[in-house]
Amino acid sequence: MKAVVFTLGCKVNACESASLLTGLKELGYEVSDKLGFADLYILNTCAVTSEAEKKSRQAVARIKKINSAAKIIVTGCAAQNSPKSFLDKEGVYLVTGAINKDKIISLINESGLHLDEDDCYYERFMPSKGERTRAYIKVQDGCENFCAYCLIPYLRGACRSRDPKKVREEILHLGVKEAVITGINLTAYNYEGLKLYDLIESLSDLDIRLRLGSLEENVVTDRFLSALSLLKDFAPHFHLSLQSGSDKVLKEMNRKYCRDEFIESINKIRKVFPDAAITTDIIVGFPTETEQDFSDTLSMCQAVNFADIHCFVFSPRKGTKAYDMLQLDAQTKNERLQRLIKVKEESRKAFSEKFIGKTLSVLPEMVKDGYIEGYSANYIRCYIKSTDFSEEIISVKATGLFKDGLLCEIQK
Repeated sequence: MKAVVFTLGCKVNACESASLLTGLKELGYEVSDKLGFADLYILNTCAVTSEAEKKSRQAVARIKKINSAAKIIVTGCAAQNSPKSFLDKEGVYLVTGAINKDKIISLINESGLHLDEDDCYYERFMPSKGERTRAYIKVQDGCENFCAYCLIPYLRGACRSRDPKKVREEILHLGVKEAVITGINLTAYNYEGLKLYDLIESLSDLDIRLRLGSLEENVVTDRFLSALSLLKDFAPHFHLSLQSGSDKVLKEMNRKYCRDEFIESINKIRKVFPDAAITTDIIVGFPTETEQDFSDTLSMCQAVNFADIHCFVFSPRKGTKAYDMLQLDAQTKNERLQRLIKVKEESRKAFSEKFIGKTLSVLPEMVKDGYIEGYSANYIRCYIKSTDFSEEIISVKATGLFKDGLLCEIQK
């Protein structure tokens, strides 16, 4: 029997899917995380935007085209938000929500709707090695920020965190070269009083590259940066979610900082990690965003010089405060998006150019079209003209801009 666990959305979903793959293996299934012919499919959905939820629904149709007789289980945030829309689809026999996805393994022979309200943290399954060289380690779930545009707190529930000892065991179990510590709201990590910097300090003796997932700016303290500096191999990449460069819009979004506080956090990082990549998320076209507000966002991006920007158009989500606000027209939002993308490309290019002629530490991921591809420690996509693939971290010299990153050669 073959089973596929197909994942949409965030890295936390990827972690949970890896756990499901392990559980299916224990039941004797031949498993894959790629869409292909199978007897059983588990679709792990996303609802962060309306477009993500649409893609989640479309994935059911994609599965039916591959195997019209397949049995389909739908789980995740989109299933939590709109369970009946999935249960009504042909081939879907079981729908579960965003909480306790490990229980799916025990429900495989059940049918109907099973939305679990118990938000206890699960530890049953160790994730399988989804990638050969990198693993995503989920250490936290839930969010209580209640930003005006976001459904996730309603779907994922209250914050809960994993025992640092369990996190350590998982990293050692996987045996990969790089572990990415992630969560729905990683900044809120709090296990019986232990904060994120405590977790990091508990991993300081591991001979493995550690990278962090998305963070909020208030996590950047002297204690936090000190803990990172003590790691044997820390990947200096900080993804700090900005969302807007306008103080007015940030307040209306119910974000808990102003632009000056955000910039101060960036300055703290750069004092300790001068070559760090600082990336961010920005929402374009929030309902109350004026042209001046958007100009404030552009000017902040140009002043900060982000290594990359994940920019996307505001998506009204029913059940959030922003859903009932008067929406901007699509033309205005798309025009602003294009202006932001231009700044993003200029900023990414400028960051990459700083490292031409310098040595970078790269974790190879794949060989494609005659090039080894992988990310440097500070999150620059690197291309090495070679097919001699190794799963070991290598030192390379950047020789010039190439595609979306740098062309490099291996240091002898």
